[in-house]
Amino acid sequence: MRVLFVTYAERTHYFQMVPMAWALRTAGHEVRIASQPALQDTIVASGLPAVSVGRDHSFDQVLVEKSDDEGWSERVANVLIDPAGVAYDDFVRFLREATIYSGQVFNDPMVDDLVAYTRQWQPDLIVWEMFTFAGAVAARATGTPHVRLLWGADVMVRMRQHFLSLLAQQPPQRRRDPLGEWLAQTAERFGASYDEELITGQHTLDQSPASMRLPLGLPTVTAQYVPYNGPSRLPDWLREPPTRPRVCITAGISMRGFHGHDPLPLKTLQAFGDLDLEVVATLVPPEGETIDLPDNVRLVDFVPMHALLPSCAAVVHVGAAGIGATATRYGVPQLTLVPAQWDAPVRAARIQELGAGLSIPQEEVTPEVVREAVLRLVTEPSFRAAADRLRAEVLAEPTPNEVVRVLERLVTPCDPR
Repeated sequence: MRVLFVTYAERTHYFQMVPMAWALRTAGHEVRIASQPALQDTIVASGLPAVSVGRDHSFDQVLVEKSDDEGWSERVANVLIDPAGVAYDDFVRFLREATIYSGQVFNDPMVDDLVAYTRQWQPDLIVWEMFTFAGAVAARATGTPHVRLLWGADVMVRMRQHFLSLLAQQPPQRRRDPLGEWLAQTAERFGASYDEELITGQHTLDQSPASMRLPLGLPTVTAQYVPYNGPSRLPDWLREPPTRPRVCITAGISMRGFHGHDPLPLKTLQAFGDLDLEVVATLVPPEGETIDLPDNVRLVDFVPMHALLPSCAAVVHVGAAGIGATATRYGVPQLTLVPAQWDAPVRAARIQELGAGLSIPQEEVTPEVVREAVLRLVTEPSFRAAADRLRAEVLAEPTPNEVVRVLERLVTPCDPR
């Protein structure tokens, strides 16, 4: 069959799709990846065929604009962390902002070209990244089965379920659904109708272990998370096992892309100088910033997490979904320096509840607080034991190769093109 993966141009979100795309390809299916021009080189580097659709989004500019709105991140976090406690008017405000600043910004530049390409290539299945609603619109416009692929906790749909319950209680003149209205207008341009499947997918592909998934009652295909970090060369020092507990400190490449540098200050690393640890920090400081590092700290620009984390006793990160999922796969205790950003607080809280890590709100982060939390993760066996239990959950899920058969059964009739 022909399978079209669709994502807006965000490298780390695409990385979460690569293992599943390759599993389908090695099973003999035709696979293509449709995205905006900025992602084309990244797709090609993954060894899969790239299809350029539309023009690039302007989300980086949106982030600059929203950085002046001090309450924006907190408003987003409040709605997504505890939607049951959110008033109807606050939901509408959030959805209006989310529709403009993510839905439209990501999707409007690509949807027309994507629908045209889908009509021309006629895929049997579309797999779309969880915010790339253009993939769902293209599927609806062409009658193609479609699956929404998650890269984190499904806080968007949990929020939608609470919102729709409140929406139904409003008098007709007060009913507003900015996201639904925008999607309905977009679908109508292609002769298609709107319903919640354009937000949820006909099925959801969830790569989280059972303990980390949100129970939302959706048709769900589960899979074990397999990390992909892009093409890389392993450094020589990583070939040798560590002689003392190794700790990884990283901010993740998506955060670096947003800020131009890493949001975790280098002075944090000085707090580890007197500890019997080996610290590997994948951090890039702001331009012009220099600092004397302790002898036990190795500062590197990049190393693939799937190669580094199996040798680590703990990892410190700022809530990046891929790093958290990789740590979970390899049973590594996590310290999350939690930003008020999308699903990061939800995932961090759950890791702490399960005993597999600790979390600190970013506004409370100091070198001393980070040091003490890392010492706990490294010296208290309960954290490693809980992380190992989560790892067992990950490995109990079907591999991408095994999920191929499930996806094949979703396509009826299956045309072996």
